[in-house]
Amino acid sequence: MMNTKFLPLSATAIAGALALAGCSTSSPAPSATPSSPASSASSMPGMGPGMMSSSAPAAATEHNEADTMFAQGMIPHHEQAVEMSEMMLQKKDIPASVTDLATRIKAAQAPEIETMTGWLKTWNESATMGAGHTMDGMMGAGDMKRLEAAQGTEAAKLFLTQMVVHHQGAVRMAQTEMSQGKNADAIKLSKDIVTAQEAEIKEMQELLATL
Repeated sequence: MMNTKFLPLSATAIAGALALAGCSTSSPAPSATPSSPASSASSMPGMGPGMMSSSAPAAATEHNEADTMFAQGMIPHHEQAVEMSEMMLQKKDIPASVTDLATRIKAAQAPEIETMTGWLKTWNESATMGAGHTMDGMMGAGDMKRLEAAQGTEAAKLFLTQMVVHHQGAVRMAQTEMSQGKNADAIKLSKDIVTAQEAEIKEMQELLATL
């Protein structure tokens, strides 16, 4: 009699144990080590660890027409400033303050020419400005011949007078880039040009007053 009374209880206990066993065997599945944001990102298409490095070249190539025109125009503009400065450095009897300025202009603008040339290659753009576009403040062929022929104080005055106009044109070109450009590096350079050349314009005007 006692065995028949406890049989239903034993069956119930067994069923409960099996249920508990079923719960315990299913619990380890979600216990895997949680993946970090970096590891989960790397498992997603296009979100691997190399994403940051691949985005850098993309950012470097981002540009618009204003960026292209800025580089295309400023390269020959800088080249002429370097040429004018080299003329002064080859002359005799030039005030030291003027030759010092010419040295600084050449040292600053020559590397910027290389930088902008590199941008145009990266952007897959022509190094030559299209027809119909002008470069503000450029000297004509006659202006360059007069500077080449001038000597001494006359040459110093002519160089400073011409370079003030040249710098003012570069500042206006750079300001256009600042307001219309898209490429971050080009915009930064345009700001640097404005800062540096506005200071040099003031310096040259002060030098002219002493000659």
